[in-house]
Parts: sequence; C-alpha cells; structure tokens
Amino acid sequence: MLHAVIMAGGSGTRFWPASRTRRPKQLLKLWGPETMIRSTADRIADLAPPERQYVLTNRVLTDEVADQLPSVPRNNIVGEPCKRDTAPCVGLAAAMVAHHDPDATMVVMPADHVITNTPAFTDAVAAAQRLIDDSPGRIVTFGIRPNYPAESFGYIERGEPITATGATAFDVARFREKPDRATAESYLATGKFYWNSGIFVWRASTILDALRRYEPEMMNRLLKIAESIGSDAFATILEQEFAKIEPKSIDYAVMERYPDVVVIEAPFPWDDVGSWQALARLHPPDDHGNTVVGSHVGIDTRDTIVFAGPGHTVVTIDVDKLIIVQTPDATLVASKDAEERIREVVKELESRNLGELL
Repeated sequence: MLHAVIMAGGSGTRFWPASRTRRPKQLLKLWGPETMIRSTADRIADLAPPERQYVLTNRVLTDEVADQLPSVPRNNIVGEPCKRDTAPCVGLAAAMVAHHDPDATMVVMPADHVITNTPAFTDAVAAAQRLIDDSPGRIVTFGIRPNYPAESFGYIERGEPITATGATAFDVARFREKPDRATAESYLATGKFYWNSGIFVWRASTILDALRRYEPEMMNRLLKIAESIGSDAFATILEQEFAKIEPKSIDYAVMERYPDVVVIEAPFPWDDVGSWQALARLHPPDDHGNTVVGSHVGIDTRDTIVFAGPGHTVVTIDVDKLIIVQTPDATLVASKDAEERIREVVKELESRNLGELL
C-alpha cells in the first residue's frame, strides 16, 4: 500500500513576521482556505488516507500539527528533538512505515508546496507507483520544467526516456547543485533539465537499504530508534539518538549516489513558496502589479506585495516595489530587492533577545 510522509520541520524565516517559531510557513494560509500542511495532507488522501499518513516535524509544533490534521493518528506525528536535515527525517519515517507495512511504498512530500491540480498530482504519484512495481529497487522523483533560470533550486538532468509508464519519464543522468545565473541559463537552453521538486516515491525497504549502504553511522542511530517504535521508551531513545546524527540532506545522502533513479516530468503546477514574492505567482495581481492578501487601500501604488492580517487595513501612497506584511505585533516594510535580508531580521531579533517576536 502507499503511505505518505509529510516533512514539516522547516522554520520559514523568510516569511517573518507572519511565520514564527511556533507557527512557521507550513501552518499559515498563504494560498487557499487551508493551511499549507492541511492542503498537503488533503492532496494525497485519495491514495494514502490519514491512517497511512506520517508527519515529521519540529517537536514544538507537534500539538499544532495534530490540531491541523485531526484524522492522522497521533502516533504518526513525530516531533524531531533537533534539526538534522532531510536524510534522518526520511530514514526515521521509512522505519516507522516499514514497522507497520514492510512492503510499503512511500511518497515523501514537503509540507509547504503549492500544487493546484490535485488530480494531476495523484495521477503522477500513481504512475510512480507503477514504475516501482516494475522495478522495486527504483527511486522516482518529480522534475519541474523550468520557465526561468532559477538560481535557488537544485536541478535534475534527464537521460534516456522510459516508455509505457503512463507519464513522461526519464532515467536521471545526474543531479546538479544550485547554479549561478549563467549556468542556470545554459541548463534552460538545453531543454534537458528540471527543477528538483523534493518529492520522492520509493519502497520503504529501498530507502532504508540505501541509507544503510551510504550512511551506515546514521542508519545505526535510526535503527536504535526504530527498535523502540511503539514502546514507552520511544521518546527517550529518539531524544538520545537523533541528536547524535550528522545533519545531511537526502539529496547528498542518497539521491546523488543511487544508481536507479527515474524522474517524471511533473504534469501539475508547482510552487515551493520560498519567499513573500511567491504570493505574486499564486494570487493574480491588480492592474498596477500589486499582489494583495487581506485589506488594502493603495494610491499610486505599484508592484507591491501586501499581506494584511484579519481586521487590519494597510494603506499605501506613492510607493513602488515593496513588501508589506502586517501582523498584530510586528510589521515588515522591505524593498522587493532586499527580500533575502529578511533572514537578517530574525538574527537581529535573536541578538536583541526579542524572543516574543520570533
């Protein structure tokens, strides 16, 4: 059976001040009527119902995640005691899935992506399942056809096509790290590169075997945790062992080394919602290029993003290319060109011991 793993441990610092330590991006309503994590769980529910969904998150968020996903069994929501990147997260989730279903196939998804065509997404996941049924040791990922030379994404170079899959699929020639502008432009020109979506499908046993092969020390720690699943000692052993694991992404740990990886060209619209400027892609701008979520009155306002909290109206006069975010206790006003510096704000608040704003 298919089991779904939702990775929900990100901090979302680029979405400050709406995103906070205890309410990061994946718990916000940035697009549509539901929070991003709820939308992610709902998207896969037809293939993997709540009882076969697992969420790995920061331990300070487990209660909030449980509130957002009341149908997911509470034991399927695990709070990591510290941040260790995606490989330990995936390994722990695979161990939990295999504990309940040794022959399980898993789809692994970040909690903070926007995918606007659910039927196309589920069809693509089903196609990935068929690819794995044909070759159980295979790993399948989804590539996003790029429409601009992004420097903020990793890339997948496709190889030979795979036929009779029900999807546009290719062997993976190689994974590429985030490029500079010129390299990204060269990738785009070839037509052979995809953005790496960070969504994967594999057998639980396959990814556990891969981690055992490539990351034996990490796997030894994860196996100690896995042996305690379902026991009263689980929380204690998770606390002790998880912190001893070296942080590493699943791309570095497995994907760049594994010999049998297939990429499906994603037939669904996708956005990783990496920063406030993503709102301009998700919400139609007005005639002056402004993207507004909430209440806004603008006079001679152009190319500006406004995110206003409930019961509050933002008024702007003669401004251009700004990001304005209003929350009950903090307001951000930033140039669009300086968006990456929002992370500096978080560090500055930490240095000033303004924890109530984090």
